[in-house]
Amino acid sequence: MASSSDFDEKKRKRMLANRESARRSRARKQKELEDLSNEQSALQKENRELPEKIRVVEEQFTELENSNNAFRAGKMELNSRINSLDMMLQHLGQGMGYGVHIQETTYPLMQPWLPPFATAYNPDI
Repeated sequence: MASSSDFDEKKRKRMLANRESARRSRARKQKELEDLSNEQSALQKENRELPEKIRVVEEQFTELENSNNAFRAGKMELNSRINSLDMMLQHLGQGMGYGVHIQETTYPLMQPWLPPFATAYNPDI
């Protein structure tokens, strides 16, 4: 039969184990709370910085859009000049009695839908 002192010793060990477990639990919860607080601070900082980042990206987008529009306008102007020159060559050729045939170019910049260097540039064609 277990003596009273054995029972008291088991009770004392169990109380110590429970206290240690409670201490670890409090420390774990404190650590979780600190982690969540740090995460909250980081997210609040990011939220404060986002409007400025969005503004910068919007400015860059606007600049690129303006550049694209300028390039498109330049392309249209160049296409118009090429068409005018083609028409002039045809009229000159017809006026002189020559049948002028303008061969389509394979210059890569004149075919922007193709990947770079997909066509070989050959000025003799």
